[in-house]
Formats: sequence, structure tokens, C-alpha cells
Amino acid sequence: MQAEVFVNQLIKWHQTQKRELPWRGIADPYKIWLSEIILQQTRVNQGLPYYLRFIAAYPTVQDLANASEAEVLRLWQGLGYYSRARNLHACAKMVVNEYNGSFPNNFDELLKLKGIGRYTAAAIASLAFNKANAVVDGNVYRVLSRVFGITNDISEAKTQKVFEAKANAMIPADQPGDFNQALMDFGATHCTPKKPLCITCPFQAECFAFNKGMIDQLPVKTKKVKVRKRYFYYLLFEHKGKLLMKERGPKDIWQGLNDFHLIEEKKPIAVESVLAKVDLQGITVGDISEPVKHILTHQQIFAQFIRLEVKEMNKFVALSNDLELKSFSLKAIHDLPKPVLVNNYLKENLF
Repeated sequence: MQAEVFVNQLIKWHQTQKRELPWRGIADPYKIWLSEIILQQTRVNQGLPYYLRFIAAYPTVQDLANASEAEVLRLWQGLGYYSRARNLHACAKMVVNEYNGSFPNNFDELLKLKGIGRYTAAAIASLAFNKANAVVDGNVYRVLSRVFGITNDISEAKTQKVFEAKANAMIPADQPGDFNQALMDFGATHCTPKKPLCITCPFQAECFAFNKGMIDQLPVKTKKVKVRKRYFYYLLFEHKGKLLMKERGPKDIWQGLNDFHLIEEKKPIAVESVLAKVDLQGITVGDISEPVKHILTHQQIFAQFIRLEVKEMNKFVALSNDLELKSFSLKAIHDLPKPVLVNNYLKENLF
């Protein structure tokens, strides 16, 4: 298919089929950046409420920069990939402190900001500043590989340059934002991973994958994600309406979030074996939850929650000191940023 024909048909399709989203049709780099960070690894219907909450809480990049990390993590709670939230906060501070509160207006300078990669930089540059930088993500890989028959393996880092070169060669200088949005929307809603809408596809006649019967084979991806299984046993030490919790440390999937004392095992063990690791003198064993399965991209977590009523204050304080935990009331815990696994347990059992 000729590039010019593809571009014209794609933009024409988009004029009637585009998704109406609150960050569309504006040239505000803050809102475009915020939407792109939230939508990384996240579907639009899941990310949209978070975008609206962030805009309501932090209308400007200055407002976001002035927030505490705990406030940002609390608002992000449930979206996962919490490093995105920490990078979001760090990036806002960079924009305010190093760029006088204004996002840089070109691709290379945008790449210097914390948490902004090539895709996000291209999105901001094209949508906010009308620069001809093509975005490349999973949707773009899928559309271009199918339509043009690009068989490079997308699990290899070098392949991104192949697709970037193809997209940048086609992007119209006078409509870069429209082209990028059209390409993303077409991949997200029409040329989907499974059951793409080939019957009504404007490129059907010349689509390489359709004509070669290779729709399910493109894009090529050979490496499979290895999933790690982890077994969590949470101990909830309680005393007169207060519980002991801790903030998870650096280089942790839940860095900056709060959870209970954790005993992690490489394989499932009996609750009796877990309790054998604890000095139960002065402690009454309470409710023990059923195992809960929590799925992350590269991990499967199987968790159980064990409530332990501590009778004496001295014992409660000793546990706090020995296990490096802090005491919180339920009201205070409600406002802490927490992993969704822990938050769900609390909502169902204690809040």
C-alpha cells in the first residue's frame, strides 16, 4: 500500500470514528502528558476516572509538583505500576523547577524529563506543539505490521527503530497530531489484537495480513513473559482499634505504599506454620482469610490475611519496634496509599 493512500484513508476514517476523550482537541501539554502516563499499560475505560480525579486534584503541573508523594500514590491507588506515579510526581517537579513550569516543546528535550520515553515524548510534541514525531506503541506495531507486512520481532528492542522509521516517513507535517491519534485509535478500536474488524476495514483490499491470512501472526512476538508466583501471609496485629503497618521500601513493586507485616514463602504453607514464626504470647488468633489471588503483569500473588489481637499495649509497642512497624487508626489507614490487594481486604473486612 502506498504511504500517501494509507495516511489519507486513516485520517478520513478517524474523522468519523475517533474516540471522544477529555484530553483531545486541546494543546495543553500538561493534560496530554498526564493522560499518556496514566494510559501506559492501562485501558482507556480504566484510566479515564483516574485522569479526571488527577485533573480535579491538580489542575496544573505546579499543583502536582506541590503535592506530597503519599498524596499522589493515594490518588493513583489501584492503577498498578506505581513507579509511573513516582515518576509522574518527579517529572512535575522537574518541569516546575528546571523549565519554569512549562513543558519543553520538542522531542529531544522532552526525553530528558523523568518517566518520559520516546512514545510519550512523540505524543506531547505532536499533539501539543504540532511537531512531526510519530508515536510507536503496541497499537502502532499491530496496525503497521499487518497493513504493510512488517515481520520484525517486536520483542527485540531494535525493532522499535524500524517502526519509528516507517511511521515518521508517513506522518504529515501539517497534521502530525491527527495522524498519531488516528493510528492509536485505529489500533485500539478497529485493528484489535483479537477479532479485528477486517470486514469494515478501509485497508482490507491492500492489507498484507488480510490477504496472506496472517492476521493472527502479526505482529511477530517470540519472547513470552515469565510469570513469577509469590505466596504472601499478612499478619494484622491489632490493639484497641489500631493496627501495625509499614511503608514498603526502595526497589519494591509497591515502593511508597503501606501494608501489614509480611511473611513471604516460595511455596504455599499451612497457616499453622506461619504462626509458628511468631511469638503468640499475649496474642489471640482471629479471622484467617481464604487465599486471594492477585495478578500482576509478571507476577501472581497468592495472599492470606491473618488477624492477631494483641492484648497488652506493651506487647503491641514491642512488636512495633521489633518488626519496624507503625501504629495507625482505621481512619488514618483509610488515607494511606496501599496496594490494591491490601485495600480490597480492608474494604471488605474492616472499613
